[in-house]
Amino acid sequence: MTLSAFFEAVGVRGFLHARRLGTADSLGLAADSPVVLASVVKVPLAYEFARQVAAGQLDPADRVHASAADRLGGTGSAGFADDVSYSLRDAALLALTVSDNTAADLLFDRVGVDNVRSLLAELGLTRTTVVGAPRDLLRTIIEDTSAGSPLRALDPLRTSATTPREMTTLLSAIWADDVGAPVREWMSAQVSWHRLTAGFPPEVAVAGKTGTMPGIRNEIGVATYPDGAAYAVAVFTAGGAETLRRPDIDRAIGAAARAAVGQLRS
Repeated sequence: MTLSAFFEAVGVRGFLHARRLGTADSLGLAADSPVVLASVVKVPLAYEFARQVAAGQLDPADRVHASAADRLGGTGSAGFADDVSYSLRDAALLALTVSDNTAADLLFDRVGVDNVRSLLAELGLTRTTVVGAPRDLLRTIIEDTSAGSPLRALDPLRTSATTPREMTTLLSAIWADDVGAPVREWMSAQVSWHRLTAGFPPEVAVAGKTGTMPGIRNEIGVATYPDGAAYAVAVFTAGGAETLRRPDIDRAIGAAARAAVGQLRS
């Protein structure tokens, strides 16, 4: 079964890149096509946060306050009924484990959007763009909806975007860097197991980060086998916009990821 067949079977377009960490071995499907980042943007955010902590520029115990004005709705503190405060390191934990948009906004405020862009440039990820924090993307959605215009947030040419190949490059950098250890830990604790993780057997450890918007379902992550071999995988899909709940597409993401890794292992 070809990689494209997994996506065609559920009526979406698929974009994928996989590489064995520490080697030049890789393969892909439309791996250099532009795709919407969605909440995958929280991975470079967390990595830049970890770098600033290691450099002594930020204290991970510093606290941020999430008020009603900060709450966007959704998971974690973004959907809380009451104000709450937590440390910067817990903001990063919330952003990666439960995709808390408010925690990501508050972390972006401290880390700086421009610094995340500088990190991407330093890594040579010239096709990865970050237009802003989650609240900035929500603002474009509100503006476009009010104007009756196509949503910029769903167009990789007008919103935060990347390519599958650039995301496995990012993962390779995080997994090769001692400073990336907390990012690896937070990604390993992600509560969403229905995409990449579901595609691999229980003995394979998967650390990942999802991204979801109407018609957009993504996940990037690293699958580590018992023999120590680790594989960075980035899977993005476009289509199936009629509902956010499409378990068939989620399963296709995991199945395609495992098939790609299987090809590399063979």
